[in-house]
Amino acid sequence: MTELFNKKSEKEKRRYLRKNITLAEKIVWLNIRRRQIEGERFLRQFSVKYYVLDFYCAKLRLAIEIDGSTHLTDDELEYDKHRQDYLESLGIIFLRFRNEEVFNNADDIINRIKMKVIELHKKDARLS
Repeated sequence: MTELFNKKSEKEKRRYLRKNITLAEKIVWLNIRRRQIEGERFLRQFSVKYYVLDFYCAKLRLAIEIDGSTHLTDDELEYDKHRQDYLESLGIIFLRFRNEEVFNNADDIINRIKMKVIELHKKDARLS
């Protein structure tokens, strides 16, 4: 599946985004890296096709997106919807937060991520 996931053609874009992480992304990253959320491994700047996800848990197929002010224009909202629809068609589940949400209540955001991971664990256990 390398033709879809972490394409070599997107490597420089991923690297650039990792080096230029936003403050809101950094806050979330510090709380989800190193298997801090229910032992699950999250990756930063993971690409699927030509789209780069802020954070991704491959095992659960869970994407976390942190949106800044650039995501509020009509064009960007339409682009994000098209992008998310495509990625969801591949079975990827989304959690999307705005920068302001992270700045104003990071603990709540981290808890919502944790609750989604627990929910996905339970769903996975029922399917096994």
